[in-house]
Amino acid sequence: MAQTIIRLDSHSLVPKILQFKHAGYRLVQICCTRLTEDYEITYSFAKDYELVNLRLLIDENTEIISISDIYEPAFLYENEIHDLFGVKINFI
Repeated sequence: MAQTIIRLDSHSLVPKILQFKHAGYRLVQICCTRLTEDYEITYSFAKDYELVNLRLLIDENTEIISISDIYEPAFLYENEIHDLFGVKINFI
């Protein structure tokens, strides 16, 4: 299985997620970890035998847009990330 990590900023997240949705990728997981001063959020997608990770590095003041309108199960991950880490997620 091939694995790729793509780094992006918070403004590029939704357009890139839409590209994956239209290309037939499924959401595998969303993971968050606290670094010294920032948060690293990884969105993992799979199609066939390919795993692609979209990785964001944000500070505590950055608000990200929820992707639950694109991938409905993302709400569960995003809700936990908000509750456990305090990451600001805009559930439009």
